[in-house]
Amino acid sequence: MACQRFVTHVTGFATLAGIEIAQLEWKQAFAVISVPCYFLMGVMISAYLVDRRVHLKRPPLYATVMFVVAICLIVSAIGGHLDYFGPFGDVANLKKDYLLLALLSMASGLQNAAITTASGSTVRTTHLTGLSTDFGIGVVRAFYADVDLVQREKMKRANWLRFGSFISFVLGSSIGAVLFYKFNYLGFLFPAALALNAVFQELHHHTHRELEEAADRLRSSGTL
Repeated sequence: MACQRFVTHVTGFATLAGIEIAQLEWKQAFAVISVPCYFLMGVMISAYLVDRRVHLKRPPLYATVMFVVAICLIVSAIGGHLDYFGPFGDVANLKKDYLLLALLSMASGLQNAAITTASGSTVRTTHLTGLSTDFGIGVVRAFYADVDLVQREKMKRANWLRFGSFISFVLGSSIGAVLFYKFNYLGFLFPAALALNAVFQELHHHTHRELEEAADRLRSSGTL
């Protein structure tokens, strides 16, 4: 809505880059294809802070990831409000909108990778193509898969989670559209607030877990 671009669609950017190359617009093609690189950068940062630590049996840094997401969104909101990215709703102009696209793509990559790891690759938060594919396969598997009752129950829960994610995506888009129509760039402050809430929730959970572990150690040593 801000600049007539879907910032999470890597396929779309690749297509646009191909069109620019066909027209021999090499600089424009390079600028277009570089935008999804920020999505990839966000994914890699998230993988380092979350997925890598999970494999090392260390606590994943979800709070750090979501804090960076919030910062990207806050900068987008303030920069747009100060007219750094041009009028809200104008057709994309890479000279003005490049930073906006980069920030939003990075935020999307960070969030998507973190939730992908947290959900065991069941949920993708920034796009529905893969989610819809997984949901369709999961529905069919629920009927024919030769698995025990425990595995079948896990499959059912995964399917309901995917279905809920699909509905939530549509609902979130509707709420976002209303906010952006009303507040323009400042609408980015709402998802930024949600990201910061995720940070506080994770920090609270981490603190509570540490206190429980400390209490368990004291009980084991006979102090309590």
